[in-house]
Amino acid sequence: MPLDIQQLIATRLGENYELHEQYVNPALVKVLRTIGFDKVYARAEGSYLYDKEGNQFLDFLGGYSAFNIGRNHPAVKKVIRDLLDLDMPNMVQMDCSLLSGLLAEKLVRLPPPHLNAVFFCNSGTEAIEGAIKFARCATGRTRIVHCDHSFHGLSCGSLSLNGNAEFREGFGELLPGTHGVPLNDLARLEKELSKKDVAAFVIEPIQGKGVHMPKDDYWPKAQELCRKYGALLACDEVQTGLGRTGKWFAFQHWDLEPDIVTIAKSLSGGLVPVGAILTRRAIYDKTFSRMDRCVVHSTTFGRNNLAMAAGLAALTVLEEEKLVENSARIGELMLQRLNELKKKHELIKEVRGKGLMIAIEFGEPSSLNLRLAWKAIHVMNKGLFAQMIVMPLMSKHRVLSQVAGHNMDVIKILPPLTIGEEEVDRFVTALDDVVTDCYKLPGPMWELGQNLLQAAMRSKSSR
Repeated sequence: MPLDIQQLIATRLGENYELHEQYVNPALVKVLRTIGFDKVYARAEGSYLYDKEGNQFLDFLGGYSAFNIGRNHPAVKKVIRDLLDLDMPNMVQMDCSLLSGLLAEKLVRLPPPHLNAVFFCNSGTEAIEGAIKFARCATGRTRIVHCDHSFHGLSCGSLSLNGNAEFREGFGELLPGTHGVPLNDLARLEKELSKKDVAAFVIEPIQGKGVHMPKDDYWPKAQELCRKYGALLACDEVQTGLGRTGKWFAFQHWDLEPDIVTIAKSLSGGLVPVGAILTRRAIYDKTFSRMDRCVVHSTTFGRNNLAMAAGLAALTVLEEEKLVENSARIGELMLQRLNELKKKHELIKEVRGKGLMIAIEFGEPSSLNLRLAWKAIHVMNKGLFAQMIVMPLMSKHRVLSQVAGHNMDVIKILPPLTIGEEEVDRFVTALDDVVTDCYKLPGPMWELGQNLLQAAMRSKSSR
């Protein structure tokens, strides 16, 4: 008899963490239980998640920016249902499918107009892998330069472009010919590019780990250096693209004209994984240069009908609901409200971001008792304080957020672009309450820190 998926979920929902503990990733289960994120969600809609008991959670984690149009958008669901009812041929491979052509057509009509060729894949990291190959093939060079502390994915090639050692540990030698340079250091960048063996400078217009932005003139001058020395400029827009920063692409904030752009995450509509490489036709044609090279770079599921339909639906929703414009408007309001909160709390060092990609960084306070508590926590664990903020946001206020990176006093929010003033108010009020609790010495926040440290020490001892 056919699988009754609704019955299966109804009878087994609640076993989530036990199943993962036994068959998938017990280390992740331990972390989620420790920080109080071990919820069992039963339903999701727009900016909200709902657990089995019907409790509502405000999603400011946003699937790491996979849900720009919100969760389970009815327009995307309808397109997928309608497509399934057509019984279309899928992944014939030795054909050119209609839907992949239509999605490519829609993508190249986005700004800017010089990116007029598209390659489809399954994820952001796979898009980066393809971008590396395209850049090498187009230039005849092998070296790739990236920024320190960048994040471009976790497969071997994309991981080679990451500046942070915690993701590399244990995996041995990665892709040779990659080199990191400090953000904002034009002299170091020119030193590498002037060797004239660099295929591409791969950048995040806004660095995801910590939401770090360059000086105003850095990206334009970096682009000039790439042109001067014959290197391509490749922009990783996997997280920042499709409206996240208040423009279709984050590189538009600096009026850049990149040679290669990678996208994924929200192109999926939050339902079917898909990634894409947008590039100049001349670059594309140097990779697929002859008939015998027509599939020299390919992927089985890259142009599958469900992914292409989801991408078409997601772009349509972004356009028709004016979510890029909403990201800019509500993002400005969010930054304004958070900066007002900064004036109130000495613990808040900086608020930064563009659109609805925002970081709140905490810093050492000036008052004596609070400063001593801050120092004590940081001596024991440099990355603990931000977790002390994220946890009560969840447990006390049912708001999902994230620590922005390893050993950072930074939390990061990536809400759906569908949010309005109500969600802004809920988040700012919750954050105000959590930070206010930090002033109580002794108090629950610092006890929470001690408990986290003890849990970490027990985990380390057991290993």
